[in-house]
Amino acid sequence: MTMGGASSCDSLVAACMSSASHSSGDRLTQFDARRSSIWPRRSRLVNNCSLHGSQASSRNNNASSSLFESNNTFSNPKQRRFNRASNSGQVTTLEMQKEASLEPRRVVVTGMGVETPLGHDPHTFYENLLQGKSGISHIESFDCSAFPTRIAGEIKSFSTQGLVAPKLSKRMDKFMLYLLTAGKKALEDGGVTEDVMAEFDKSRCGVLIGSAMGGMKVFYDALEALKISYRKMSPFCVPFATTNMGSAMLALDLGWMGPNYSISTACATGNFCILNAANHITRGEADVMLCGGSDSVIIPIGAYSCLYITCIPFLPIFCARKISSLMCTTDAGLGGFVACRALSENNDDPTKASRPWDSNRDGFVMGEGAGVLLLEELEHAKKRGATIYAEFLGGSFTCDAYHITEPRPDGAGVILAIEKALAHAGISKEDINYVNAHATSTPAGDLKEYHALSHCFGQNPELRVNSTKSMIGHLLGASGAVEAVATVQAIKTGWVHPNINLENPDKAVDTKLLVGLKKERLDIKAALSNSFGFGGQNSSIIFAPYK
Repeated sequence: MTMGGASSCDSLVAACMSSASHSSGDRLTQFDARRSSIWPRRSRLVNNCSLHGSQASSRNNNASSSLFESNNTFSNPKQRRFNRASNSGQVTTLEMQKEASLEPRRVVVTGMGVETPLGHDPHTFYENLLQGKSGISHIESFDCSAFPTRIAGEIKSFSTQGLVAPKLSKRMDKFMLYLLTAGKKALEDGGVTEDVMAEFDKSRCGVLIGSAMGGMKVFYDALEALKISYRKMSPFCVPFATTNMGSAMLALDLGWMGPNYSISTACATGNFCILNAANHITRGEADVMLCGGSDSVIIPIGAYSCLYITCIPFLPIFCARKISSLMCTTDAGLGGFVACRALSENNDDPTKASRPWDSNRDGFVMGEGAGVLLLEELEHAKKRGATIYAEFLGGSFTCDAYHITEPRPDGAGVILAIEKALAHAGISKEDINYVNAHATSTPAGDLKEYHALSHCFGQNPELRVNSTKSMIGHLLGASGAVEAVATVQAIKTGWVHPNINLENPDKAVDTKLLVGLKKERLDIKAALSNSFGFGGQNSSIIFAPYK
């Protein structure tokens, strides 16, 4: 079924023109016992957390509205019905729902969708990760021959066929196309057919998919057109460049009238969206949420802007100031970042460029893509017979409150995020035996996160840590969401992917914690996924097998 009919497109055009996005068995038994008692005490646990451990409508009903190219139109009376309760005036208030149950609602993952340099579905994506394949290659989307860095985690083949209508595909920014297709795939993966969706209460279904950069390509094209005349600018340049429009367009497709917005917290965006979406469910505001992140900025202006936002934290102040004065003026901007070792210059061997914790790492590699999770309230998922991949236990956000771009030297913000996430999930640090790290392959960033993990978990012999970025690069606002998919896949398969290119580990790192060059078997008890961003944004989220 295709997303993209004339109705939404024409109305959008009209709107734009009118105004001109432990044994193992015993350990698991102990873990399950703890988990079964966490729910009544979760709020209490959050307050006990310390900074340093002890110290510190219908289209609605047939799921085929405008962008799915349905024959139904808004004039169809069915499209005015989102659920029987609302029609009969028997909508249950949020207060009544809260009184009906003393225990917080549990959140589970029932579907996943991705667009990545290593595949366009969760299975292919994760199989490639397990095999240690790299998605880093030479950039082909624009002429970067004059740039010191000419590699990225670029998606080479991407199709919207059957998912987004051609006329919309031509006008939308890639970040939005990745978002829409990954969102649709998450529904398909979750078994949400038209008939299934017809039974959903659309007023309790929401979309929360963010982006760090939004529609940079649309914005870039608008700037190029403006060089000629404002009359050459597309009427879509404003709506298709804004970060919230991706979530809005997906909700428009589905007729989902629940929570709908986007969050932009740089490279922590995906995690922020996932945790906020889960919170909507636990608070009783929604039963179903599509959540995640999407970004596509492998373009000249995207390189400038993205590098400014993502790399400055790892650069000396004097260098950052010098480079910022060159932004968007000449190619020296990108060259300046490379000279300051913010971006890898390993152009001769792209697959070796992203190497977290390796002593020869020389910077991160940009990537692009999207990751979307289908989250559901447990009873809602069970009622429809959904396959449950994992349970979302909780998470946290913190701020370094130190500097607009530089991370705290003591790592207090990251440590606090991890400890608060454990408290919110109602589990202990011993329960975590897998961490999907933020590790971007930067000299400073990798070590700071490693030290934070060591502080929080000690030398736990069971703990395994890896970085998905070693194979796909840094997907910016999409990284947390795509890495969440990898984390859930690790829980599903019982395998954790390797850290490729970890050939000469940094001397400051104890490799006993790190997954090696080959995939490893792991019976995951609970998994932590980290994402950090510019502005001192820190986030940690926790998943576990559903029991």
